[in-house]
Amino acid sequence: MIFRELRPGVVDGTVRAPPSKSYTHRALVIGAHTGRAFRVRRPLVAEDTIATANGLRSLGYAVTARPEIWTVEGPPRPSPASRSFVECRESGSTMRFLTAVAALQPRTTGFRGTGQLRHRPMEGLLSALQGVGARVHRWPPGSDQIFEVEGPIHAGRVTVDSADTSQFLSALLLSLPTLEGESRLRFPVRLVSAPYVDATLHLLARHGVGWQRERNQFTIRGIVPYERSSFDVPGDASSAAFLWVAAAVTGGSVRTTGTDPTWPQADWQCLDVLETAGARVRRGGSFIEVRGRATIPFEADLGAAPDLLPLLGVLAATIPGRSRLRGAEHAARKESNRRLRTSRLLRAFGARVRLTPHLLDIRGRERLRGRRLPTLPDHRLVMAAAVGALAADGATRIGPAAAVRKSFPGFWSALHDLGARTRASP
Repeated sequence: MIFRELRPGVVDGTVRAPPSKSYTHRALVIGAHTGRAFRVRRPLVAEDTIATANGLRSLGYAVTARPEIWTVEGPPRPSPASRSFVECRESGSTMRFLTAVAALQPRTTGFRGTGQLRHRPMEGLLSALQGVGARVHRWPPGSDQIFEVEGPIHAGRVTVDSADTSQFLSALLLSLPTLEGESRLRFPVRLVSAPYVDATLHLLARHGVGWQRERNQFTIRGIVPYERSSFDVPGDASSAAFLWVAAAVTGGSVRTTGTDPTWPQADWQCLDVLETAGARVRRGGSFIEVRGRATIPFEADLGAAPDLLPLLGVLAATIPGRSRLRGAEHAARKESNRRLRTSRLLRAFGARVRLTPHLLDIRGRERLRGRRLPTLPDHRLVMAAAVGALAADGATRIGPAAAVRKSFPGFWSALHDLGARTRASP
């Protein structure tokens, strides 16, 4: 296992934001539904998105990858096999989106995964698919499969319990328009991670798929052809946020290019928090610039943006005084229990943390403690720890370094380009 050693220092410079993971997943699924060759331009090439591309291949779609362009072609090729298997690795997006795609087919598809994927929520989506005709078999712990689904599903009325994740709703919104007949999709009035549903709706609208919303119900017309033949993936606010906060904890200046604020992304919220905490934020048409040290304790509700929890926890730890992070209860059911792991990380850095079922209460300090951190089980925890290390009082050893390949493969290079002193460490 390779680790990274980082030394404290100010970051400064300009980097291009990596492509959005969320939009890459969704664009691949839309490409499968167009029924023709569909180009995903500037996709994020990371472990999670590669899992979705490979999963579509397993379902019979042709997916070709060239530099800067992935092409998806449908409809799926007929297969003599009575069942197929989708290897999701650790990608929750792959598992959820492709379960709905697989349920369109009149054959059985098994889903496999690694790490914590088996324990991540799926029941809300599986029950919803059963309500429109899918057959589902849930495998017991210890099996090499998590579950299998057999279609085809039909249009109709379906209720989805999306209290754990908005991805159940997005998966259905992407696949139901391909069915003959009208579907009505009911969901809880209060959505978890609502900006991710907004992202799905914006993509549907861009490709000519309409819907009607009445309070907690979507009405979707069937057999709606997806228009357009390509999509340019916007820059990722989720990944860029680590670079913005790096500027704010070191008093540096970071400009990211390639982002488009017209595309909904939950982690735009990071910029509002940085401004509240005293950093200077400049929003341009295609760039974001963060300058200066954040020095004001803050409070934030992360119910819409739970992925920010480790990163904003590190930000709070670098600010003397009391900050509070609320509303990210479902962060406990990500690749790791991010609520618990974030609290442990901040304590290792020297902050005082009180963890309750609904709150992280953080008392920060002027300088974090540099040290050899224990192995971190999650890509976002690794990147958040790296940001904290820039504001520590000595060298910090973080790992596994390869964890960033899940969502931001260029993370270490981006830090290096901004002047961070980092090197590989066995």
